[in-house]
Amino acid sequence: MRPVPVSDALRKFGGAAHISRSGVLKIVWDYIKAKDLQNPLNKREIICDEKLKTIFPGRDTVHMMEVTKLLSPHFVKTI
Repeated sequence: MRPVPVSDALRKFGGAAHISRSGVLKIVWDYIKAKDLQNPLNKREIICDEKLKTIFPGRDTVHMMEVTKLLSPHFVKTI
């Protein structure tokens, strides 16, 4: 996939102004795993730390199946 413009919050999280969707998923999952943010009793649940809350505002936890949907608004639509 080709890189597309992303929101300021996602740019700060991922470090680039243009990121592919698959690239964003890799960055987010690498971060989750590096910080050990999966619930040890239910690996499908992600516990949001302060940095994850910048891209998942208002959420303390996120189900792994929600990640893609919750990231969608961060991809800036270009005409």
